Amino acid sequence: MIERLFISLGHNYFGHHGKPADEHPLVEVGEIECVAGRGIRGDRFLDHKDNYQGQITFFAWEVYEDLCRQFGVKDESPGVFRRNAVTRGLNLKALIGQEFELQGVTFAGVAECKPCYWMNQAFAPGAEAAMQGRGGLRARILTSGWLAAGVESARGNPAISVDRQRAMIEVHGKPSHPDATLGLTCRDWSS
Repeated sequence: MIERLFISLGHNYFGHHGKPADEHPLVEVGEIECVAGRGIRGDRFLDHKDNYQGQITFFAWEVYEDLCRQFGVKDESPGVFRRNAVTRGLNLKALIGQEFELQGVTFAGVAECKPCYWMNQAFAPGAEAAMQGRGGLRARILTSGWLAAGVESARGNPAISVDRQRAMIEVHGKPSHPDATLGLTCRDWSS
């Protein structure tokens, strides 16, 4: 399930090594438009470069909650990590190298969103180390469509199409990892 969605028009950390962070606001939105091969309409990485690996980024709600507990943080949004989609109940690491579908939009899981030293400033000192191996997922957008936050609560709302109300992830191919028990199956690109 997608818990929260974020976009930003500018880069605060990307390309700022050795310089101060910028202050482009991160905007929480109820839905985003994913544009195949390009990125998210209205986001800083739209048309960043051809075949860009981070056309959309995902972050796990469970990691956010764990980091909040670990560092005693109570007043930060998960948007502080500057990922586009915050998900619940998905093993994002298992989607690296997989093609998967979420709410009718198809993605290619490309790589982990590796945390950087900026996380120590944005969230809490020590956050970069605590996020190692669980910084999220970078993905390419393979088909255009819309993602909506909290779609389970939107069921029955005629303003949101049936395809966009899907709360479970749908993946193409045969089950290839333990998350298949959650209705998740993937196609492994290496075979």
